[in-house]
Amino acid sequence: MNMITTVPSDRRYFGDFGWLKTRWHFSFGEYYDPANTNWGTLRVFNDDVVEGGGIFDMHPHRDMEIITYMIDGELRHEDSLGNGDVLRPGEVQVMSAGKGILHSEGNNSPTVPLRLLQIWIEPRTRGAKPRWEQKPFKREQRVNQWFPAVSSGNVPGTLAIDQDATIYVSSLQGGKTLTHQSAGTNRHAYLFVINGKVTLNGKALSGGDQARIVSEPVLNVSADQDSELILIDLP
Repeated sequence: MNMITTVPSDRRYFGDFGWLKTRWHFSFGEYYDPANTNWGTLRVFNDDVVEGGGIFDMHPHRDMEIITYMIDGELRHEDSLGNGDVLRPGEVQVMSAGKGILHSEGNNSPTVPLRLLQIWIEPRTRGAKPRWEQKPFKREQRVNQWFPAVSSGNVPGTLAIDQDATIYVSSLQGGKTLTHQSAGTNRHAYLFVINGKVTLNGKALSGGDQARIVSEPVLNVSADQDSELILIDLP
């Protein structure tokens, strides 16, 4: 059955840990709701603001595709594979945890807050070799179009994950409309409005709102004002 369910920003779980202010879209950490654990293979969608100097200390992951999309500020990354870099606005990082990886990430500035989206997608295979990759993308690439930043590796120029999923980003100017055709039948999609105001198939969404979509073959998104968007098409 075709379905679009919208979730307003104020219905997301909010946690204030001082150095971290976060909105969790699915059960995570201290927040558990058995009716809200995932959307298809999408397991985690966290909207984080990290204060200056804030850091997630070294911690483990395994068997998860972890994608970070940078909105504002700079994020410093280090991991047990020896990788280290700084993620800046518009850039995307993929960490395939595989059979196990340790990493830490923190605000690269002692004073300026950062905002990021962290997305976890369940992989097709377990126990794979862990890997990490990061790539810069320019805002011009996503203006008034769905720009693919992450895919299963079938889309040239994207960062690859071990799942039949594609993550698109867009800077949609007010008055413009985008259409997305689902990658197949019985697919899930997930739209998040980073900021701005849009209308999705007749449903109004504002900054911080999300839409959970299943078996909807065509999505029409119209911007009521300049908006930043992220769309995930996945099993």
